[in-house]
This record gives sequence, C-alpha cells and structure tokens, in this order.
Amino acid sequence: MASSTTILNSSVLLVGASNWIKEFADILNIRTEAAIQTVETGTAALNVFQNGTLDCIITEYTLDGMTGLELLKEIRTETTTLPVILGTASGSEAIASEAIKAGVTDYVTLTEATDQIQEELLDRTEYAIRSAQRSATQRERARQFDAIFNDSRTATWVLDPDGLLTRTNQTAREMIDADVEAVIGEPFWALPWWSQSPGTKSDVKQIVAKALNGSFGNAVVVQPSHVENSRVIDLSVRPVENERGDLVSIVVEGVNITDRVDLEQSLRQSEKLHRVTLNNMTDTVLITDEAGEYTYVCPNVHFIFGYTAEEIRELGTITNLLGEDLFDRDELAKNGVLKNIECTATDKAGREHTLLINVREVSIQDGTLLYSCRDITKRKQREDALATLQGTARDFLYAETHQEIAQHIVNDTPGVLNLDASAVYLFDADSNSLRPAAHSSTMKAMNGPLPTVHADGETLPSYSFVEDNALFFDDVHQAEKLENRATDLRSTTYIPLGNHGVFIAGTDHVGAFDSVTRELADLLAATAEAALDRVTRESRLREQDRTLQQQNEQLTSLNRINETIREIDQALVQAETREEIDHTVCDLLTDDDRFKFAWIGAVDPTTDTVDPRAWAGSDQGYLDSQSFTVGKSGVEPVGQTAATNEVTMVTNVAAGLRDELWRKDALARDFLSVLSIPLVYNDLTHGVLTVYATTQDAFDETANAVLAELGETIASALSAIERKNALLTTSVTRLEFVIDDPTFVLSQLAQAAACTLSYQGGVQQSTEGSYVFVTVEDASVKDVAEAASELVAIDDVHQISADGESGVLRLRLTQPFLALELADHGAVFREATANPTATTLVIEIPDSIDVRMITQLIREMFSTVELRGKQTLDQAMEHDLYSKFLEKLTERQLEVIQTAYYSGFFESPRESTGEDVAETLGISPPAFYKHARTVQRKLFATLFDEHSPSIAPSPDGVK
Repeated sequence: MASSTTILNSSVLLVGASNWIKEFADILNIRTEAAIQTVETGTAALNVFQNGTLDCIITEYTLDGMTGLELLKEIRTETTTLPVILGTASGSEAIASEAIKAGVTDYVTLTEATDQIQEELLDRTEYAIRSAQRSATQRERARQFDAIFNDSRTATWVLDPDGLLTRTNQTAREMIDADVEAVIGEPFWALPWWSQSPGTKSDVKQIVAKALNGSFGNAVVVQPSHVENSRVIDLSVRPVENERGDLVSIVVEGVNITDRVDLEQSLRQSEKLHRVTLNNMTDTVLITDEAGEYTYVCPNVHFIFGYTAEEIRELGTITNLLGEDLFDRDELAKNGVLKNIECTATDKAGREHTLLINVREVSIQDGTLLYSCRDITKRKQREDALATLQGTARDFLYAETHQEIAQHIVNDTPGVLNLDASAVYLFDADSNSLRPAAHSSTMKAMNGPLPTVHADGETLPSYSFVEDNALFFDDVHQAEKLENRATDLRSTTYIPLGNHGVFIAGTDHVGAFDSVTRELADLLAATAEAALDRVTRESRLREQDRTLQQQNEQLTSLNRINETIREIDQALVQAETREEIDHTVCDLLTDDDRFKFAWIGAVDPTTDTVDPRAWAGSDQGYLDSQSFTVGKSGVEPVGQTAATNEVTMVTNVAAGLRDELWRKDALARDFLSVLSIPLVYNDLTHGVLTVYATTQDAFDETANAVLAELGETIASALSAIERKNALLTTSVTRLEFVIDDPTFVLSQLAQAAACTLSYQGGVQQSTEGSYVFVTVEDASVKDVAEAASELVAIDDVHQISADGESGVLRLRLTQPFLALELADHGAVFREATANPTATTLVIEIPDSIDVRMITQLIREMFSTVELRGKQTLDQAMEHDLYSKFLEKLTERQLEVIQTAYYSGFFESPRESTGEDVAETLGISPPAFYKHARTVQRKLFATLFDEHSPSIAPSPDGVK
C-alpha cells in the first residue's frame, strides 16, 4: 500500500503499552515519513504535548496512572483543534459517549483482525490530520479576512449574491450618520453612502452588476454634499466563489482618496502656475546638451534677449548667446552647480546686458546643463552710480561752502545719473529768490543762461522749492509752468534740496527716467541736502563760536567794569564831600589802565560850556585844548550829553574826522572811543562823566547800560552829600513861588472845592502812600472831603477836625508829594497856600544847595512859575532843636502826634478826645495815650537835657 501524503510530514504521538500501539508505530514508520514518538504513560504524553508540536495523538484507553479519556480532557484544556484518536479493546457506549463529550476526534474499537484494524486506524489518522489541516486553513483565512475587513484605512462592505448588504466594517459605518443596522438587507447602490446622487448611484450599481457576473469592478465616486465631510472614495468590487465556482458573496472595498485627489488637483494647479510663471518671470531658463545644443528654451526668453524661443534656437549653440569659456566644465562636474557667474550679452536690439548666471548639472530628457539667467544690468548701473555717489559724498565732507557743494553736484551728475545737463539753484532768503549757483556746460547749451527765479511758485524750479515736491517729466514741454519754451531739454527733473535750493537734471531725450534713475536722483539730492545742512550747521556753529567769543570778551570787560563799579560804590559810601566823590570816580575808572582818561564837569550857564571839575588818567592836555560847548550835535560828546541829559557814545572817533574838530585832538591822544554819561538824580543834573578808551568799540550796549546806572549812582551820592550838608547848615534861603498849574494836587482840590487850603509842613511816607495834613478855610470841611475823594491824585481822605467854615483833613496821595522830592535834593517845603486862582509855595534851601538847581526843578515841575520873594535866614537854634527832636521820633510816633495836633487834642478845651484820635488812626485808646506821652517826654528831654545847646538868655536873666 502507498504511503499517505497527508501524514507524510506530520508529527504523531502514540501513547500506550499495548501491542497494537507498537504495531501501528511500525506501520507508520514503514509507510510514512512522519515523525513518530511513542510513550507508555499519560504523564509522559502530556510532557511531549506541552514541550513540542504535534499534528495528531493516538492513545489507548488504559494507561498507567490515568486513562486515555483523562489524557484527552487534559489536552482539551489546552487546545480544541489538535486531533486525538482514542482506541480501546474493551470499549462501551458509555466510554464512547464520554469521549465524544470530552472532544475526541475519533473513537476506534479494536475488535476486528489486527491487519484490518491497522488499515482502518491509518485511514482514520489520515482523515483526522487532513480535517485538522483544513480547519486550520479556514481559520487562517478567516483571520486574514477579519484583518482586512477591520482595516481602519479601508471601508468594507459584504454583499450576498443578490447585491444586498449583509455586513460592513467600522470604517464604513463612520462615513455616514445613519443607523447602519437599519439598512442591512438593502441593495448596495441604494445605501445612504451614495443614494442621494443619481449619477453616483448608477456607477455603484454598474460595478455591483459586474461582480454578480463574476467580474471585478472599480469606480471613483464622490459622496453627496449632504454627507458631513464629503469624501472621494475609490470603490473596488470582487466576487467570492466557493469550490464549485458558485457565487457566495461580494466584497466591496472603499478607499478614501480625498487627499490624493486634492493633491492631484493642487499639482495640476501648481503645474499651471509653473507654466504661467515661466512665461512671465524675468529670469530665463535654458537647457542644453553637452554640445551646447538647446533642449529647452524658456518661453519668457524675450524678456532679456528680445528673441523668441525659435529665434534663440536658430542662433545655434548657447556659446553664440552667452559667449565661450563661460565656466569650467570640470569644476561644474565636481560641484554640481556653479552660481553667480557674471557675463555680458547683447540682445536683439543691440543693447548690452549684464547677466548673473547659475549653471547646474541636470538630467532632463536629453538635456544635461541648465542655465538660469538673471538680468542685473540696472543693478550694475545702480552699483556704479552708488560708487560714484559715494565719492561725491566724500567730496561733500570736505566742502565748506554751499557754492562748493553745488559745483560738486553738477560735476558728479553724469556719473551718477548718466545725465549731462544739470544745475543747482540756491535760495537767497534776503531777496526771496533762487539764484543759479552752478550749472554744466550742457545745461547752458540746451537751455541757455539760467535766470534768477523769484520763490513764488510760478516757475518749475520755484514750484518744486516752495511745495517741497520732486518733479519728474518725461517731456518737460508738457508742463504748464515751463518758463523757457525754447529749451532743448526734454526729460527733466526738479528736486528740492530742503531749505537750500533746487537740483535740476535732464537730457534732450524723452522718457529717460526709469525707476533706477529716479531713485538715484532722489538719493543724490538727499546726499546733497545733508551736505548743505552740514555746512549750514557748521557755519552757524562758527558764528556761535564767534558770538560766544565776543560775549566772553564782553563779559570779561563787563566784569572789569563791574569790579570798578563795586570799588566806586564802596568809595561813594565813604565819601563825605562832592570833591572826594568826583576825584575818586575818575581815579578808579582810570586805575589799572581800565580806561585812558576820565573827567567830570558841570555846566556853566553863563558861558553855556562844560567846565572840568575833576579828572584822572592821561589827558595829555586834552582838557586845555578844547572848549566844551553845550549842544545837541557837532560838539564834543560831553557837550551833547549836557544838552540832552542822555548818554552819548562814540564807538569810532576816527569816523567823521573832518566833520567835528574835537575828533582830531582826541585821535592825537589815542582816544578811539568815548562815552559821556549824565549825572542825573530825580531830574536834577549834578554834572557829566566822560570816559575815553584807546580801542574802538570799547563800549558796547551792556557797558553803556552799566555805566549809565553808575551815573545815576554817582548823582545819588552827590545828592546825598548835598542833603547832608543841608542838615548841617543853619543859613537858609527862603524862596516864595506863585504857580498856576492844575496838576498840583492842592491846586486841583482848591479849584474843585472852591476853597482855600494851607499846608504848614509835615508829610509822612508809608507803604500805602504819602500822608499830608491840610487846613481848610472858607468852605465846609465835609464838602472839601467829598471833592477830594473824587480826585484821582487822592487815594483816601480823612476829616481830622472841623469848626464851621474851617478844619483839618488828612490826605493820602497816590503820587509822591512835592515835599518829598524837594527833601531828596536837600530843600524843605515849608508851606503852601492854594485858592481857586493861584498857589503860593514857600521853600527853604540850605546854603550848601545851589538855589538855581531848586529853582530849575520847580520850573520843570510846573507850567507857570513866578518867583515872588527871596530872603536869607539864620535858624541855628531852631534848626538844631527841631532836628534833634525829629531824630528821636519814630515814623509812627510822628504820625500819631501830628494827627492829635491837627485834631485839636491839645486845644483847651479839647476839640477831639483821645478816643476820637485813636479811632482816626485805627489804634486803641491806650496805644494812643502811650504814643502821646512818649512824644511829650522826648520833646521835654530835647528842651531841658543838660547836654542840649543853651537857650539864649531872656532879658530877665532867666534861661
């Protein structure tokens, strides 16, 4: 008998010690090539089972230690697919039933002859092994199908032979929102995945029909728009047949190719965009073989070379276009690419272009070399222009004037802009015009002489400057504001240079300004404007330096003058006589060569000349050589100052040398500048101070002002000396004036109230104003007070006393009273009487004061003045007692006692009580009485103090 092919390569385990086991093992070894193992016990069998791979186990029922049935049960706990055949010679239905229940593969009863049993056992073993192998194959196929069916990348549907849905995987379920279980049993083409689209439904039905006929089908369908995240699905349909070739099912697989479709669409769009880009980009791509023959010419080749693709091919090899020896072939082979090769090429119109070329090794159809060409002609022009402009900027750094910069602009315009006609206008602020500062010869040849242009915006240069607007014309003849219609200029630009002027450049060609030229023109103008700004700034800085230097010199001079003035101020404080003041001032002004010469003079009214009073320095006989006549012009500065009472400054004595004779004498003594200062205080002149210097412009405005103030200080000191002398003298001159001037406050009030007013001396100056006591006669005191309150010159009026048609008023004046002004000059305003028609003034002038000066002061103060009387008095004792008494009183005490006196407090009976006076003064009664007693005590102390001057004896010999 032939060996069994089923168990030919199988592994069989025989379990038992019976003879039929051993005989069957021999048969298997003889008739098959199976791997046969024999064990006698169940335990050994389990060990082989657990440690090896078996295709079949044949065991007898009776074993040592366990039964074959128990062995079966142990094996079935591990596997249900391993064939196990149980054989027994003493079988029964109970054993067979229990074996079948335990999962035995076959049960053999050993009751027949041994040979027959061995053959049957061999057949059953082969059948068991074959059945197990077939089941294993089916299980493997089922697992494979499940793996494919459950693939998350593929939607799978299983249809019955009629095309009805029987099963679908999770991926397919996720493609729709509908309940899939509800559509089981429905035709595949009517399912929700595509039933809403008639065209798609028809395509699906066609491919299912192909599968029903036993053929494969394929279709790409698009899910309808109502499906969320609509997809593009690639459907493939294949029939499934059994062993007899009958159709048992249909498997439909769907792959989501939405991304692939989108990618293909993007690629098609990219390809289209690539074609459009190649046709429109300015770079040109050429591909050649090793011989230089063109295999590809970019459609946009005309952008650079002006040729069509066909014309490029007709030129021959690429060396005819780009030249020979463009690159080293060995170097290209080594690197694979060569970049930024610069060369020149000529286009169809004969224009030369500068190209930047990249060469790369490729393998595209028959082409091996790819050339990428970029036109950098404008960039090269710009680089060359920028190099020239850089040199221009360096030249600008060394230029020191606007004119130099203008000339540099014109000289470098051809190199920067490739334009030969150029000009620069500079703005003249004084004339408000633009004047031509520099121009090229070509500009003059094309346009003629350039005129000066008024900055009114009416011409092109003026408009560009005023509006700060750069103008570019392809043809300037089309501009409305073109003034010179005969010009040969065509393409022209006008660019403002900030506040400095306008840059003009042009040519006789139309349309010469491209974007690069415009940019370079703006850049050239901006560089020039910055240079002009720098020159202006440096010029201002230099001017500031000069000004600072002058100011420093002036400050130094002023410091010297201030030092002199401080010294003079100190000397004035210590001086006790007018002569000491005069000499000290002159000495200090000429000390340490501060000034060459200084002198003080006074006007002699009899000769109308200025007589020297004191001098110092080096006059070299100058005072003796001149007669200093008083006059407003044509005389020595001291005479002009005496005439005008104003400072006279001569900065250059040499100027007008032949017009004024004094200048010759001054120059002969090196007096190059002169300053004459009036010594005036409170409108009274105390002389003239004149200072001479050995340099021109020695006295600036500051020195002028400072020395003028010094003149006032000197005059004030002189006035103080006079007042001091006035206090020390007992001899006075009494002057009586009659004035008719409505500006005098007492005259105003007398006229307004139609009364007579008298002032008997006594005035008090406070922060609120001047207080004056006046006696009213021939009118009601109340009416006079009301009239006084209406006058602007009177700030406040207070009635002190009243007795019928007379009384006393205290007036507070808004302006200083005449008594105060006279006191500043050493005179005493003794009394005044005013009525509606005239006013009489009585003034006492100490012997040390010039009567003419006081008389002049009165005449200058009032419009109509008549001197009625003049007499000399000796007031030794009266003056001495009065002065000592006043020195002891405070201002407040004097105010209190004057108010009490004029109020009638000291009359008997009293006209006013102490309370009335206190109320008038705004103080308490105790304070008033305290002041009154203090004043009385000081008065008696002055009269009776033993150290006081003796009172002249009376006729009775009583002191």
